[in-house]
Amino acid sequence: MLIIPAIDIIDGKCVRLTQGDYNQKKVYNEHPLEVAKAFEDAGIRHLHLVDLDGARASQIVNYKVLEKIASKTSLTVDFGGGLKSDKDVYIAFESGANQITGGTIAVKGAETFTNWIKRYGGEKIILGADVKDCKIAVHGWEETSKLGLFDFVDGYQKKGIQTVICTDIAKDGMLEGAATELYKEMINRFSELKIIASGGVSDLADLERLAEVGCYGAIVGKAIYEGRIQLKDLQIF
Repeated sequence: MLIIPAIDIIDGKCVRLTQGDYNQKKVYNEHPLEVAKAFEDAGIRHLHLVDLDGARASQIVNYKVLEKIASKTSLTVDFGGGLKSDKDVYIAFESGANQITGGTIAVKGAETFTNWIKRYGGEKIILGADVKDCKIAVHGWEETSKLGLFDFVDGYQKKGIQTVICTDIAKDGMLEGAATELYKEMINRFSELKIIASGGVSDLADLERLAEVGCYGAIVGKAIYEGRIQLKDLQIF
């Protein structure tokens, strides 16, 4: 299973939110590149980079951070947050993203998102499925749609998506364990998709359970920043 640390950016700084609440923000490092290099030095190969300013602004904002990390590390970077237009995606890839993740745009601008899949390929475009009570949430998790998770994923699998990052918002930043049963059900329904778990990972045992149910990858954020998981211990995966 791929271990994918997350760096979330506000004002160019590395932060974490609790349950996506911008009012519950904690700054962990003012220099995201330092954090990315520490991940790389520990043998990490992938990074989930989220532009939280972009998510609020509905356009890419922190592409300079992406550019620095992509040019000064060898990490494979998946970039998301606020990508709403063809220009945003162009900037993200030009700034060094290996993949981009679309969440709100896949709900509110399905035609645009579908065109990205056709243009760049299903391996470059990741579907972001952020869920609250199994309904898809949008706009930085500040709005819950009526769209069910499984119908949402099924629709985009048919359009060529290969990878899905699914975040259980109730778990995110809580350090109370991941939504393992949810991911197990997703894997059973969508056996051909790469399912990446996100939200709630608190320790190595959580990661082991996600690996056991068959997750392709797991995104880890606060557990690393709070010292509950040591980077050296991640080498067992």
